[in-house]
Formats: sequence, structure tokens, C-alpha cells
Amino acid sequence: MRRIVSLVAAGVLVLGMIVAVVISHGSGGSGTTPTATPHALTLVKGVIGSEKQAFFQDPGVVAEFAKQGYQVQVDTAGSRDIATKTDLSQYDFAFPAGTPQAEKIKGDRHITKEYVPFFTPMAIATFKPIADLLTQAKVVSVQGGIQVLDVQKYLALVKAGTRWSDLPGNTAYQATKSILITTTDVRTSNSAAMYLALTSYVANGNNIVSAADQEAAVMPVVGPLFLDQGFVATSSAEPFTDYLTIGIGKTPMVLIYESQFRSEQIANTGSLGAQATLLYPSPTVFSKHTLVPLNAKGDAIGQLLTNDPVLQHLAVQYGFRTADAGYMQSFAQQHHLPALPDL
Repeated sequence: MRRIVSLVAAGVLVLGMIVAVVISHGSGGSGTTPTATPHALTLVKGVIGSEKQAFFQDPGVVAEFAKQGYQVQVDTAGSRDIATKTDLSQYDFAFPAGTPQAEKIKGDRHITKEYVPFFTPMAIATFKPIADLLTQAKVVSVQGGIQVLDVQKYLALVKAGTRWSDLPGNTAYQATKSILITTTDVRTSNSAAMYLALTSYVANGNNIVSAADQEAAVMPVVGPLFLDQGFVATSSAEPFTDYLTIGIGKTPMVLIYESQFRSEQIANTGSLGAQATLLYPSPTVFSKHTLVPLNAKGDAIGQLLTNDPVLQHLAVQYGFRTADAGYMQSFAQQHHLPALPDL
């Protein structure tokens, strides 16, 4: 559905540009030089987390920016890399997936403004046989109509070195690999940093780790969550792609942004198989996609993403949550999608 809306929007843009060209060429007298088109676009460059790349490439998003006078070009990088390693002097805005990275950028560059046009909770993409096994092991339960993974019980499984083949009565997935959620690289990626924040909070007795002795106490618990995975990707797009294409054999559970799973549901391309399902960790954590304007052009894009209703609605069509709860609900109903859970 979002592609139909996008194509219509793009068509309107093209029609408008054709009319502008005709008017421009028809207004000059014989021998006069035609005036420049009033639709010359201001180029704006940004660096974003990979989870937003499809949104920025959508024809409807491109058309709406153009309607407002802008051509937006984006590069992608891990959110933590955006804050620590990327040369931001070549960009007009930085748009990592989380507030901590945005705060570092603001502090380093003495910027006070920020925009949070949309947000998304962290979730775990898995498959029905895996969810059933974890339910049988009392790690997953149904609460308020959604499947919830108890992080404390999950950490106990990892601490005990439990493998899938160790689960009692397991006939569905007898892999000998350790029970681990696949993540991105915690050194480069916001999603992995969110996972570290969540698991360290639980390991610290449901308290934020705020002192060196607490850090030392939780490290034996949270360290294996990352170190025992082996190779990890630098950004959130790659492990989710593996989940969609390779499936349960490589990626029985992967930490994702809810928006990634939701976007595939909305697109309805068949990439999500019949066994694909979503778990929500308890306690949970939200990622606020925070845009930091690096100059006036970047500030204009931040304002548009936050306040332009077309862009806000297109963000919903890519699975993001916005301040317009009414539109999110009506969109889900119109397209026969599961309602977004109130976490």
C-alpha cells in the first residue's frame, strides 16, 4: 500500500514540474532567455542509521521533500560510528537511531537543537517453534495479547550455558548452539547498545549501572551475550536480512527494531514466512530516532520530518511509531495489521 501512495505522490511531483517548465518557457517573449525553474532544489546531505535507509529512499518521501524544495541525500553508518568516527563536516544533519549518540554529537559540536520525529521499541524477531520452546521453558509468556520474553529468565539460561538441545522436550529445534539472541556490534551499533543497557539493568537488580563496582559485577553476565556470538554485524540491517533470507538455521533469534518487522508486514512481500513471529523483552527499551541539525539546511529537514503530515504518515508506513497515535491505529485497521502493542 505504501508503494502505491508513494507512486501517486511521485506522479503529482512530476506533473507539477512539467507544468512549471511549460509556464517558464511560455512566459518569455521572442528572443528572450527562459527564466530558471522555480523548482530548483536545495541539496541537503545527511548520515543516518541503516534502519532508516528504505524510508529516505521511498519515492513518496523523495517527492515530499522535493515539494518543499529539498533534495535529500543520505549515507548510512552504525549509529555509534556516526557519533564517534564519522566526519560530520560534510553533512547537514546526523540522524542516529538513539538519543545517547545524538547527545554526544550535540555536546561535541555545541549544538542545542534536536528533533525526534519517530521512535521504536526494541524487539526480538524469531520463529514460532523457537517461541514455543521458550514458552515451554517458561522464558516466554503471553501478556496483553503479545509474546513477552522475560529477560531475567533468559539471562539465567545464558549464564548456565544452556544450548537449544538441552531444553526438555525439544523436538522442534535440536541445534547444539548456545541459546543467544543475535545482535549487532556493541562498539558501533545503537541496537546493540540498547541491548547492553537493557541486560545490564536486569543483571544489576533492575537498576541502572552507574558505578565501577556495579559494572564489574554485571560483566560476567552480559559479556557472554556478545562475546559468545562470534562475528557480529556493524549495523542493524544485516542480521535482520539474514533472518529473512537464511532463516532459523543461522538466526533463531535476532534483536531488531520493531519498525523493521512492522515494515515487512506492511510491505507484504512474502519475506516474512508463516512461522515468523515477534517477541518483546520485559523490561523493554525504546529507541528514539534523534536528528541533530548541523546547520540551517539540516534544521529544515528536522522540522519537516517532525511536522510535515505526509512525512509523518509515510514514517508509519515504514513501521515507525509517531506522536499521531490515531493515524497509527487507523492505518493498522485499514490494512488488517496487528495493532501496535502498548508497552
